[in-house]
This record gives sequence, C-alpha cells and structure tokens, in this order.
Amino acid sequence: MRAARLIKMVLLLQSRPAMTAAELARELEVSERTVTRDAQALSEAGVPVYAERGRAGGYRLVGGYRTRLTGLGRGEAEALFLSGVPGALREMGLADVASAARLKVSAALLPSLRDAPRAAAQRFHLDAPAWFREPQTPALLPLIADAVWDDRCVRARYRRGEAEVERELEPYGLVLKAGVWYLCARVRGDGGGALRTYRIDRFVDAADPGERFSRDEEFDLPGFWAEQAERFARSILRTEVVVRLSEAGVRALPHAVDPLAARDALAAAGEADARRRVTITLGVESLDVAHAQLTALGAEAEVISPDSLRKRFAEDAARMAELYRPG
Repeated sequence: MRAARLIKMVLLLQSRPAMTAAELARELEVSERTVTRDAQALSEAGVPVYAERGRAGGYRLVGGYRTRLTGLGRGEAEALFLSGVPGALREMGLADVASAARLKVSAALLPSLRDAPRAAAQRFHLDAPAWFREPQTPALLPLIADAVWDDRCVRARYRRGEAEVERELEPYGLVLKAGVWYLCARVRGDGGGALRTYRIDRFVDAADPGERFSRDEEFDLPGFWAEQAERFARSILRTEVVVRLSEAGVRALPHAVDPLAARDALAAAGEADARRRVTITLGVESLDVAHAQLTALGAEAEVISPDSLRKRFAEDAARMAELYRPG
C-alpha cells in the first residue's frame, strides 16, 4: 500500500514543477504529516525530493529526475489503454497524436506487458452514439477542439431557433453525450458571466480570431456538465400529476419515468396507507408523456389527478376490459 503511494507521489511531482504538502495530501488521501514522512523515505531511497519551506514552499524533484513506467502492473497497463476513446479522438482530429502517444507508452513497458494494448482492445469497446441513429461528425469539431486544447477564442455563428447568432466564445471544454458533441463556453466580454452549453452541430461557421483567454483553473468540466444535465432534466418537467403506487409500482417507477423525477417524487412521499400504497406528486414533461409512461405500470399505478388524465386511464381500462371480456 505504501509502495504504491510513494510511486504515485513521485509521478505527481514529476508531472508538475512543485506541489505543496496540502496538495499532495489531497491527491494521495493522507495527512500532511504522512506526506512529510513519505518525502523523507523517498529521499533516503535516492529519489531527489527537495522540500522548500515558507508560504510559497512545497516539494519538487531536482535535477530533472524522471522515472520510467516499468513499475506498471498488468491491470494498470491494460486500464491505461482503455482510457482513450478512439472514435472521439478521431472526430476531434487527434487520432494520429494519440496513436503516437500509445506507441511511446508501449515502448516504455516491460516486455511481459507489451500485449496489454491488444488485450484491452479485445475485451472492451466504447460505442458512444445512441441506438437507431447514424452518427455524424460536425465539420467544425476539429477547429473547436484545437481551440479548447490551446485556450484560444473562437468566433462562432450558430443557429438559435430560426435565427443565426454570432458570438466570440471562450471554449472551456467538450462533452460527447449519446453521440452528440457539446461545447461548454463563456461569451467573451461577458464580464466573467456564466458558462453556457452549445450543440456543435448547430454551428454554421467558426473562425480563430487570433486571441487567447485566461482559463479559470478552478473550472470542473465533469461537475459543470452533471449540474447542467440535472438542471435541463428538471426544466422539462413542467407538469405535475398525483399518483398512488403499489409496492411493485414503487419499484418499477424509476424504470417507467424520468429517473430524476422518480427520485424526487419518492423522496417527498409520505407514509404508505393501510394497503401499503404510496401517494406521490410526480413531475412530468406533459400529460401526454405521463399517459404513455404510466401506462407501462398497469394496475400498479392509479392516477389521482388531474381529472383529465384520470379520465383517460379510466377509458383505457374500459376498452381493455371490453377487449378481454370472456367470449
């Protein structure tokens, strides 16, 4: 356990000019006192770890020290080659540089691990696009991806409804969701305004104005996207219906309706009644969508309100009873 932590500490210091004890402690998930002991152990083992004291102090490697990847185990080596997404890299125009990087890593591995790339490729494959949809790569994606990597502004013209709008953007990150590429960017000159999300296939034109921007180093792309996705999911749940569920209905609800809506509704539900039924208030996109979704629950769900939706289910039940009437 400690040996793995020491290796990780060396690799962290190798990848950055210097790190404070607090930063190392956070990355290694240990105390700052443990970081101090580990640095001393590395120094005694011949790794040139130098500690600088004071407010701007920290730990760094001296003399251009580098370690090779010969310490990788088989599982680590195979996981390394799973980290790439070949289709996405190709669409962003990065397939050649990614291939070169994999070759360099392969060359650094021990001979006994040289088959790790092939073993990983034989066992796992990521197919990002959704079913029944022909994936299309936006023509402007490579240009935008290049700007994202280099912190360069992009002057873009995109479709917004029936109109076209032009903005100068500070591109922070790219997200591939179900085969669709999105750009997370801030409008230049917006005075540090909120980041927004743009579908790249709606970009009509894009150009490099030759300007760079100062990236907010605190920006967390996965966290931003998760927050945006949840906000979007909640924004389309504009209507509410009241439903009484059996125990089986409670279990099946997250599979029939939006999982976020199901979670919120069940979390806010009261106690079950004498027949172990739970009454919930469920957020839905529309009454038509609610009708289609709740139909899947059959007799395990009873719509209480609104009356118009309850009436539709009553009519459905009458037709079903007539259809399956004996004789």
